[in-house]
This record gives sequence, structure tokens and C-alpha cells, in this order.
Amino acid sequence: MKVTIKDVAKEADVAPSTVSRVLSDNPKISEETRKKVMKAIKKLQYKPNAIARSLANNKTRILGVVLPNEAQDLLSNPFFVQAMKGMSLYAQSKNYYITYAFSKDENSEKEYIRDFTTSRLVDGICLLRAKEKDETIEYLKEIDFPFVVIGRPEDSNNILWVDNDNFKSMYDLINKLIENGNRDIGFIGAREQWNVSKDRLKGYKMAGEINAIDFSKEYIIHMKEFNEEEGYKATKEILKIPSISAIVATDDLLAFGAIKALKEKEIGNISVVGFNNTPLAEFQNPPLASVDINAVDLGYYGIKLLIDKLEGEEIKRNHYIVDTKFIERESFKR
Repeated sequence: MKVTIKDVAKEADVAPSTVSRVLSDNPKISEETRKKVMKAIKKLQYKPNAIARSLANNKTRILGVVLPNEAQDLLSNPFFVQAMKGMSLYAQSKNYYITYAFSKDENSEKEYIRDFTTSRLVDGICLLRAKEKDETIEYLKEIDFPFVVIGRPEDSNNILWVDNDNFKSMYDLINKLIENGNRDIGFIGAREQWNVSKDRLKGYKMAGEINAIDFSKEYIIHMKEFNEEEGYKATKEILKIPSISAIVATDDLLAFGAIKALKEKEIGNISVVGFNNTPLAEFQNPPLASVDINAVDLGYYGIKLLIDKLEGEEIKRNHYIVDTKFIERESFKR
């Protein structure tokens, strides 16, 4: 005969509702009661019905993660794999599941969001980018649906979010290059409307200003996508400036393209530095110096914020700033 939640309650000498609260990890349940119920579950080999639990609690314990178009080829952009790993680690520790949706463009992203929210298939949503005048964020705020953003949103006070200090990370990197004797430093970015791109560009410009260096417009190139081909094209343009001695790219994939263009022209004295410190960075030729943004932590703390809200925890902070670290490799010329 199948063991029911009532059987567990009888064995543990508690109410069936108490068993449900233990299964949903309710913080109001005492440790003593939780141990007593878990002991009964183990003894009776009770297997809770996830669907029944979600219906009873009006919760699915499922989180929706909407990935941008760049994430569709996960092998070529490992940032998303690392962020997803962090998300899964925290979600599993709290008995939540994650469903992923890949958006082809802005319209398909909106469709996924509306499907998630109107059908109530998920309890909360995680977005993996923030941009100016973000309609998706405004929609979720308007309908008061729980969500978190990996990236700094424009309304940084009233939204749950997690990010690096992208301004400071780029500012520190440019100062490091200047201290190493570089004054002509090219900048390659993509997705100009994304806040992460804006913040890194601001850090680049401010570092130049503080060091009395005026980085001209020719030094700065914005591409459409974060990929190797775009980095290759941008570098060929930057190399038209003969004095360039270093190139920073806002993503490792762009930096891979820069290395390819330099090798093609047999140029070996220009420093190249990327961002993200993806696993493929150290296998470039030369190995790519990169700013490690700790993508696993970004995903982990993003989901933590969201689950804390869903569980009714006291939200003492609406965001986390994850530290970055410069990883020096051979592409950083001394």
C-alpha cells in the first residue's frame, strides 16, 4: 500500500499540515519537529508527490530562467554554463527546480515571460542581462511578479539584482595597463545598450581621464554580438591606429578574435585582455589574460535572492556585488 502524508503524520505524532511544512522547508518549523518528521519519512520510505505538494501550497517550486540569444550555443559562450551551475547549486540546496528558456530575440523573450507569468508555471524568474529602458523588467514590476536580474538594472534600488562592479573592474584593468607602459589602449565591446557594456566603457574612459589620457573615438569599437568573429573584425579596425599597444575586450570571445587578428598579421607586442575568464582562455595561443567575474557566484547569489523573497525571508539587501580578479597570462605583455 502506498504511504501517504497522513501515515507520516501519524508516525511522527504531528498534524499532516506540519509534515507539509517540513517538506516545503518552512522556516517556522522547529528543528526538533523537523527531525521527528524526517525520521518518520525515512522509516516509512515515504516519497512525496511533487505535483500534489505544489497544488496544495499553490507553489511549483520551479524557477524560470530566460537566457538571451547569445546563450543558445553554450559551448561557445561558457559564461552561461558557469552562471547556470551557480543557479542550480543554490536551487537544489533549497529543493527548487529550474526550467530554462532560450530567447531568439527580444520578442521571443517577451513571449516566454508572459507564458511563465500568466500560466503560473514558475514561482519566480531570473533574467541574465539588464539594459536601458528594459520593457521586460518594467512588465514584471507592473504585474508584481517575483524576479531577479543578473546585471545592474537602471532602477537599482527597487529590484533584486546581482552583478560585479563593472566600472571598477575595467578602471583597475586600464590602470594596470597604463602602469605597464601602455597609453594607446583600444576598447572592443558589444551590445552597447546593455548596462554591463556601459559600465565597463565608463571605467575605461575614467581611467584614461585620471591619467591625463584622452582615448579618442577611433580607439573605441562597439560590435553587435559577443563572439570571436566580431572581435576579429573590430581588431582589424583598431590596428589601423599604428600606436596601439594594448586591446581590452569586454568578453573573452571578443578577445579570442583579437588574438586571431594579431596572429594573422604576425604582431606579438600588443597586450590583449578579456573579461569572464572562460575555461577556454588559458588554451589560447598565447594564453589569454582575463578578468574573472566569478560567473558561478553571480548565478548562485542571484537565485539566493529570488528564493529568499519567495520563502518570505527578511530581505536585508536587494543586491550582491561579486568580486572580480585579474588573471594574468601571456597575452598581457610585460
